[in-house]
Amino acid sequence: MEYLKKTEFTGCHQGMRYRLEQTTDPEDPEGGKKLLVTVWPEPFNFLKTPEEKKQRAMFSFDEDGVVDAVGWMNDRLFENKKLWDEAPSRWDTYQM
Repeated sequence: MEYLKKTEFTGCHQGMRYRLEQTTDPEDPEGGKKLLVTVWPEPFNFLKTPEEKKQRAMFSFDEDGVVDAVGWMNDRLFENKKLWDEAPSRWDTYQM
């Protein structure tokens, strides 16, 4: 949690890239901290991947939120297995 208070955490697994970062919930009038998780297919990084290829979810910014986020990412990994498996073969399909 201390790491996420300072910067985002990124990584990849089996063709799925992910990013966890601290944010605020725009619907929360008190501006409480939240954990924003984004996943997208390889091959490009977060900034170079088109928004329509990204999936996002928001969780509580605590240990339970991290556990829930990992569960959500695992669900995306298995539900979209074909997308992640085919990701490296699509280098030339992205328009920049």
